[in-house]
Amino acid sequence: MSIAARVDALIDRVIEEERITGAVVLVYQDCEPILEKAAGFADREAGMPVRLDTIFRYASVTKPIVAVTALAMIEKGLLKLDDRVSQYLPWFRPKAPDGREGAITIGHLLTHTSGLLYDPALELLPEGQRMTLGLGNTDLSLEDNFSSHNAIPLAFEPGSRWGYSFATDILGGVLAALHGGTLEDAVVQHVAGPLGMADARFHVTDPARLAVAYADHPGRPVRMPDPWVSGDEDNWRTVFSPSRIFNPRAFQSGGAGMAGTAQDVMRLLEMLRKDGAGLLPATLAKAALSNQIANLEGEPGYRFTFVGGLVTDPAAAGTALPKGVIQWGGVYGNTWFIDPAERLTVVSLTNNALEGCNGAYPEMLRAAVYDR
Repeated sequence: MSIAARVDALIDRVIEEERITGAVVLVYQDCEPILEKAAGFADREAGMPVRLDTIFRYASVTKPIVAVTALAMIEKGLLKLDDRVSQYLPWFRPKAPDGREGAITIGHLLTHTSGLLYDPALELLPEGQRMTLGLGNTDLSLEDNFSSHNAIPLAFEPGSRWGYSFATDILGGVLAALHGGTLEDAVVQHVAGPLGMADARFHVTDPARLAVAYADHPGRPVRMPDPWVSGDEDNWRTVFSPSRIFNPRAFQSGGAGMAGTAQDVMRLLEMLRKDGAGLLPATLAKAALSNQIANLEGEPGYRFTFVGGLVTDPAAAGTALPKGVIQWGGVYGNTWFIDPAERLTVVSLTNNALEGCNGAYPEMLRAAVYDR
């Protein structure tokens, strides 16, 4: 059975089981599509099917787009990896654990080694000063939202550890300040425009094509309330607001704020896999997919590149992905990976939070690709 046949059968099964409500799955090998599948419902209640050009909320699929925008600007000499963040955002000056100003660089933001975290440490802030982390609706600017962090210390000295965080939101603020417009302006000029990523934006280019967001629920997914809080008091809780993408006053979240199609994501990932494909020099494209944190461990079995997690120990990572694959996802229901050795790129966008990203489905997909 071929990769395409296995993945095709899996998607049919998870849709039939209602594990997934709607999905677009793209599998490319040697630059050619071996599977382009749209299945299920963009709007189940209205009976509207998913199409290949359906728009999904990206959540953290935004991060590699913003990271590549930074790399493109670095290549053009506009920015350097060792530049201090405070050079561009003088209002963002959180303290290191020892009380000194944290020396956060662009490189730290790109690699999630900045000392910032997505975690309950933010609850150290008073109730009225807590930050919104890119998924919840807000009328705050980036500065008004994240300057609150100046009141609490970083979780660790920048560069000393890896910790997944809202660093890409801060990176987005740097890029916008440097560009002199919005973050979307910078992304479109340096990456989305040149690559033909027509719908990858911080707004919805065509609301008629936007998939409804669904939330995990016993039995079957439910249309996501607004707001919806995932998790419980014993676990990290995430506030989702499906309406955020329609609020022009909400800060453009470089870590979670974009929407677009699966094909837009594939264009970005294939550019990286194909050594920059004219957008970046080969050395920088290869660096984007290489370990950038030396011996610091990311998630178990992973190191981190500029754009996602690099599998270094599949057993420790608990994954069917082989060593050397780069993967990440987006909590609204998305997952992707690049296998440089097999010249293979896979993108799966679903409208199911959290199942499509953090549930059983992503590993089912990886196992189908590798027949494991």
